[in-house]
Amino acid sequence: MAKRGLVWFKNDLRLRDNEALTNAQEECVELLFFYCVEKTNFELLKLGFRKADVVRFKFLEQSVLNLQINLQKLNANLIIGKNSAVETLPKLIEEYDITDVYAEEEYASEELSLIAAVKEACPNTHFHYFWGKTLYNKDDIPFEIDKLPLTSKAYRIPTGQKSEPRKTSDAPTQLNSSAKAKSNSFPSYEVYGFSKTEYDNANPFVEGGETAALERLQYYTFKSELLTGYRWSRNRSDGLDYSSKFSPYLALGCISAREIYETVKDYEANVKKNQSTWWLVFELVWRDYFTFKGMRFGDEIFYTKGYKNKEIEWENDPIKFEKWCLGKTGIPFIDAHMRQLNETGYMSNRGRVNCSSYFVHDLKINWTWGAAYFESKLIDYDVTSNWMNWHMQAFEIWYTNPVHQSNKYKAQDFIRKWIPELSGKNNIEVLIPWECDIPEYPKPIEVYKKWTRAINLIEKLEV
Repeated sequence: MAKRGLVWFKNDLRLRDNEALTNAQEECVELLFFYCVEKTNFELLKLGFRKADVVRFKFLEQSVLNLQINLQKLNANLIIGKNSAVETLPKLIEEYDITDVYAEEEYASEELSLIAAVKEACPNTHFHYFWGKTLYNKDDIPFEIDKLPLTSKAYRIPTGQKSEPRKTSDAPTQLNSSAKAKSNSFPSYEVYGFSKTEYDNANPFVEGGETAALERLQYYTFKSELLTGYRWSRNRSDGLDYSSKFSPYLALGCISAREIYETVKDYEANVKKNQSTWWLVFELVWRDYFTFKGMRFGDEIFYTKGYKNKEIEWENDPIKFEKWCLGKTGIPFIDAHMRQLNETGYMSNRGRVNCSSYFVHDLKINWTWGAAYFESKLIDYDVTSNWMNWHMQAFEIWYTNPVHQSNKYKAQDFIRKWIPELSGKNNIEVLIPWECDIPEYPKPIEVYKKWTRAINLIEKLEV
């Protein structure tokens, strides 16, 4: 019997290096292409904000519409659902006589529950899943998931010695697309409860989609050769060029980790091999490690006690939490990063480290609240990268002093950009405004004694 296939795109919004798509094209006489926005992803949480906010919605919209455009260039169409795949997929299977569904394999509980519900609703359909989340395929690493090492080094070194990333596959040049299927519009922001003002004001830090992802990859490597300096610039906070900005595209699968890896290896062979190229690959491997570690511990990574089952006494002051969320703590290095996050859906690695450390160790708020807020805002939200990084801040990483860090990384211009109240202030006033008379900027929630040395150093700066 001839297979009539449906390619179910989820967080793999690309044509290049997409095994589900490649296999569906090889095996099926006719194909349907489908993506569904899951309405529950935008529901209001008890903490007072949405599970995913409007900037994430807009970045998703950009990415899905770019996929639709790229499919249309191959005379294929993308059907976009608006409520849930559980509702829409069974109808499409019946309408188009679909025999087989092709999709990327999932690993986190919410996504697995969705897949289980879809399969239950489509009992006579064959489902085929392909692993595409990581640089190294989960079947190629030298560890069983339930025996994955508890330290990244113990994972990284054996994996690098005994495994190789699989080769990428090209985008298809033609598709066996159903002639009946027609593309439809991306659902309106109103369906998910966003207002026109919210939607119009949403401005993702980078443009979504595979086309933008591939352009960014070429720009950061061969066109600009910025990759050569990545190791030394990656801890900055402002601008597009201090780091790769690949993470938003990896999060939605607009590009694969293997695509980035192969380009870096090509760069090493033809331009420069140094600490920076090693470091970028290291970041991909670290991302893999969090994915596999998240698979090992499952939902324990979302619990307040963590997978270590560790008790910490949290104060959970809701007023302090709100000030942190809004970027009104009175600590400029924290507030600038939080305001950037709220407006653009992005924050530098240096900002994430400082904002989470301050949240956990100074404000003493349950780390899961902060992780949930980052999930709501980040356009590069990845379930294990986000929750495991917050888990580490709560249980494993030493404290990071935001006053010292703001001076160390010369953050004055970044602060002036994101905190208008301080835009006209001198270098000392910008870093420690509570030591000056600046009524338009909030007073700190608290100035801690452990910051005294850092404050004293700043007071000696040239204004």
